[in-house]
Amino acid sequence: MTTAVAERASLGFRRVASREILTDVRGGSFDEWIGGRVANQLSTNQGADALPFQRWHRFKEAFSPELIAEAVRTSPIPVRRLADPFGGSGTSALACQFLGVEPSTIEVNPFLADLIAAKLASYRVAPLLTALGRVTRKAGASRARGAQFARMLPKTFVEPGVKDRWLFDLPVAVEIFRLRAAIEEEVDPTTVRLFRVLLGGLITGFSNAVVSGKGRRYRENWQERRVDPTCVIPTFANAVAAAIVEITACATRPVKTSTVLHGDSRALFAGLQPVDQIVCSPPYPNSFDYTDVYNMELWMLGYLTSSESNATLRRATLSSHVQISRTFDAAPRTPMLDKTMRALNKVADELWDPRIPAMVGAYFSDLQKLLQASARLLPKRGQAWFVVGDSQYANVHVKVAKILAALAPSAGLSVERIAPFRSMRVSPQQSGRHMLSEDLIVFSRR
Repeated sequence: MTTAVAERASLGFRRVASREILTDVRGGSFDEWIGGRVANQLSTNQGADALPFQRWHRFKEAFSPELIAEAVRTSPIPVRRLADPFGGSGTSALACQFLGVEPSTIEVNPFLADLIAAKLASYRVAPLLTALGRVTRKAGASRARGAQFARMLPKTFVEPGVKDRWLFDLPVAVEIFRLRAAIEEEVDPTTVRLFRVLLGGLITGFSNAVVSGKGRRYRENWQERRVDPTCVIPTFANAVAAAIVEITACATRPVKTSTVLHGDSRALFAGLQPVDQIVCSPPYPNSFDYTDVYNMELWMLGYLTSSESNATLRRATLSSHVQISRTFDAAPRTPMLDKTMRALNKVADELWDPRIPAMVGAYFSDLQKLLQASARLLPKRGQAWFVVGDSQYANVHVKVAKILAALAPSAGLSVERIAPFRSMRVSPQQSGRHMLSEDLIVFSRR
């Protein structure tokens, strides 16, 4: 059945879904979805990006689906509803559906919020196939030059760029814009969202850049490397065909409902309906704005259209970076955080940005509010699993898990355990060479 779907979806295009994709789909249960794999580390999604739905977009900053399964399995109370205020790639929400748990998730990045919603949605295959044919025909026949889209982009995006550097060759950008315009003409918003995020998963491959660490860099010898613009539409068609195979094979997930909210988790989290468990990984206080990783998708797909919309998005993120001017809340008071703040203020003149001490204080103010909201959402004995990472500036170690443990009682939570996950290498901007700890901290509603 799935092979027939793929053949119909790929008919008329140069490339078809690969045999590996056609046979590497599992079914409706969690074990079928993960294919019986054994995760080496619960803290990383290494290998999980090859699972159905997860390969729609490669995502480095994520934990494994097995972490969600472990949290649900070991919960002292039955878990029927689970929330994640930092949805990211949608790992927790998607795993919940396969586990028979209703997910609620919040994501500030509009592209990622759409990606999560697209993974969780239900579809009718026949209309998808019809829409795919219509979109590719329109895009292929379009004579639009994409000027209206290009005018909304930063100058570094499309050839000729700035100082002979650009992210997209002009003919490639035009093909992407033609696809985008054809997608936006579709009537069904669920189809529009699915096609848009699948195109987003291909954007980096069409560009002159690659993902490097937490950011982007130009490909080696990118000036000599040219993407064939005629491959853009067939590659998109192939991606949709492969997604339809996965949608069809995994249509029997035990839970098909979900809540996906786009916006600032600090404002939205407390307004969720009560849940039985919370699992999340807040951004680390490493002075990195994670929206930077998705700049190409955000701009090329129209989620960002001006410097003002970019600034608004940055301000809606957790106080974990100084890439945008904002007002930082005062740090809450605990002996360890007080000591950390004194040390950071003492070396403020040595830091690459003098706002870093205020940022760190505001970060814990934000997380304290999230802990308080967690206590209101959870029933008695309900758990909140937080994956957090330390940071370091001018050799001042910011011990996130221990500081959160000290903040928990005032929020109405107790600490069940703190478990080390892995060590992280300190980045140059954090001023140090020591390895930092990434930890799982499990809170319980008292």
